[in-house]
Amino acid sequence: MQKERVIVIGSGPAGLTAALYTARATLKPLVIVGNQLGGQISITAEVENYPGFPEADLTGPELVDKMFRQAEHFGARFEYDEVIDVDFSKGSPFYIKTNGDEFEAEAVIVTAGASPRRLGIPGENDFIGRGVSFCATCDGFFFREKEVVVVGGGDSALEEGLFLTKFAKNVQIIHRRDELRAGPALKRRALANDKINFTWNTVVDEVVGNGMVTAIKTTNLETKESAEIATDGVFIYVGHYPNSKFLEGKLAMDEHGYVITDEKMRTSVQGVYAAGEIQDSIFRQIATSVGQGCAAAMQCEKWLSERE
Repeated sequence: MQKERVIVIGSGPAGLTAALYTARATLKPLVIVGNQLGGQISITAEVENYPGFPEADLTGPELVDKMFRQAEHFGARFEYDEVIDVDFSKGSPFYIKTNGDEFEAEAVIVTAGASPRRLGIPGENDFIGRGVSFCATCDGFFFREKEVVVVGGGDSALEEGLFLTKFAKNVQIIHRRDELRAGPALKRRALANDKINFTWNTVVDEVVGNGMVTAIKTTNLETKESAEIATDGVFIYVGHYPNSKFLEGKLAMDEHGYVITDEKMRTSVQGVYAAGEIQDSIFRQIATSVGQGCAAAMQCEKWLSERE
């Protein structure tokens, strides 16, 4: 069994930052990458809202590469595998099992992230980064004076829809019910915004396009009538889910499966920390994940030092 001082589970912004800070503290962290180096930003076409990179052509994969090389430069190591089980019940050292190996770690930083819920319809995956997005804050700027569709009716859908009105010519919110699930204040703002239109009792059946999104196909649930709506972008907000299934029964979580941490990124198990979207259901930004990864790494190093 491979023994490590620190294992970082996940390689998004929080994980790469935690790897950088623990590596600079000479802890030689091992990062178990997961199913995709960089997490969700690896599928973000362009990044304009991360401080320090004013270039308009910085892509998500390029930012991931910069973070990766910086962490590796200071001694972080990367295992291209996925964690399938852990045992934190006996305290440090902790047991971690991947598809291909087993590890022991004195401390663990969990940064496995969260995934946007998808509609599971034809064309959705094909047009990610080419008109289909799960983040208006990330991609809204690229839809200036264009027609966009927002799918969903909760707080996230309305918040992101309102944000998109800063750029888009028109925002059409498509909701499968006849009443919004969002809070009263958001409802009032959205209903009063001249740039926002609503299509009720409707589901999206398909995303279509030619290289880029050009339209969506829909069905009205009451009339069963089908329609095709021209659009330049489709922003999907039907929820997120944390990638925490392998942690069930191992760490304290909230009712949605997000790992519960305190202000120092400590979980319910001493020596196990969590950062980024695995514990953050509110902000979900690169910048906030980086800050959380930094905090988790600093607390992890302090905890290890106190044990020596």
